[in-house]
Amino acid sequence: MISFVLHQGREKSLLRRHPWIFSKAVSHAQDSKTGQPADMDKVKSGTLCKVVSSDGKFLCYAHWSPSSQIVLRAISFNEEDRIDYDFVKERLRAAIARRAPLVARGDHGIRLVAAEGDFMPGLIVDRFNNVICAALSSAGMEALYEHIFRALHELEPDCYLYERSDAKSRRKENLPLRAGLVDPEDLSRAYNLRDGQGNALKDSRQISRVRRIDDGEGGSEFIELDEAVPDTLFVQERGLVHIPIDVKNGHKTGGYLDQRQSRYHTYELCRTFKTMSENCKKGPSVLNCFSYTGGFGLLALKGGAGAVYNVDVSEHALNAAREGVVENHLDPGRCKFIKKDVFEYLREQVAAGTKFDIVILDPPKFIENRSNLNSGCRGYQDINRLGMQLVRPGGRLLTFSCSGLMTEELFQKIIADAALEAKVEAQIVTTLRQDIDHLVSLPCPETFYLKGFEILINWPHGRSPGLRLQLPY
Repeated sequence: MISFVLHQGREKSLLRRHPWIFSKAVSHAQDSKTGQPADMDKVKSGTLCKVVSSDGKFLCYAHWSPSSQIVLRAISFNEEDRIDYDFVKERLRAAIARRAPLVARGDHGIRLVAAEGDFMPGLIVDRFNNVICAALSSAGMEALYEHIFRALHELEPDCYLYERSDAKSRRKENLPLRAGLVDPEDLSRAYNLRDGQGNALKDSRQISRVRRIDDGEGGSEFIELDEAVPDTLFVQERGLVHIPIDVKNGHKTGGYLDQRQSRYHTYELCRTFKTMSENCKKGPSVLNCFSYTGGFGLLALKGGAGAVYNVDVSEHALNAAREGVVENHLDPGRCKFIKKDVFEYLREQVAAGTKFDIVILDPPKFIENRSNLNSGCRGYQDINRLGMQLVRPGGRLLTFSCSGLMTEELFQKIIADAALEAKVEAQIVTTLRQDIDHLVSLPCPETFYLKGFEILINWPHGRSPGLRLQLPY
């Protein structure tokens, strides 16, 4: 086995069990047995290695990824561990067991494995009904491919397996893109390969059918892709509604389970508005921005919203949102589906003087890296300013950031500045965060990525029109 030796003093984060090691921390490589120097350029991506301090003390086992800024990702801090099939299966079994409370409360869409949050860096596994969708984003998880899918099949034998390892971030680790049905009887990383546009590669076998799960109803021994994984899965959430999920073509693994808790909060908020506000006897009006397949909108309608406006640039996502309203037997007359750039739509509504009781801002990640931190902060400030201007006095703004580099403290500061620009008084009612199946590893604060606030919007104050604040970050 190859050992990577760190520069003196660069082991501090590993001693605190943070799993990432950056290239500048690595001094050199050597043979673990002989101590003879090894050529780092010849170490294959995905290779399991030892990481040792400058004085030779064991720190962790990690997978090597020379194409990434994070060249090593720790998989175990116990020198006695053997990173084999049994190790992987036990990690997955323990992660799945931690999700039992969600099943009990009526959730059929669950994140089974949350990457570093479950000590499997680069591995996301979601279950939607009887479909398990996995996304591998690191060289280490790619090396453990067969162990991962074999273990998932054994641990969840009543599920079909699907892979969505097609995120562009895989390119950073020099990994091929792959998406498709997984055959647990014939596991191969050479199947289901895709190009950068998501098209199947001609020289890569595409799995079109697998052995049927025994459902007691007989039928063919095999099941075709579209029957095993329909274009739209309707997945029960909190025992209240069925959320449309597109595993094959949707964002990431098909849906955003991290917002489940906040969607339920929206349901409760709409119920409160309807029973306690004189202005909302017919139910509150809700603006759902970046609505995707309409999850927030469905819970708002279920909670008694009088009108829901879903805004998104994707017609495909809005069509799924329409299907969700019908599937849940909710009133289509209380919904509008608006295909438009959200910033443009918000500016138009501000100019028109439109007001809503609840405005939801759940944008995509505005901050990808530190180089665009300032521009991303400006984007969050602009959108929150516009959102606040659309909230009726006494109403609520539910606002979120999924940018890992955005701290909760910084996000609060940005929203405070947005309130000054919007010329409103605003108070935080509660904080909103990723749901409990998106566990946060204490040594790895990056696993706490989704931050949100419920903001009470009060009366306008006397600041001059058109005031623009200079960003202090």
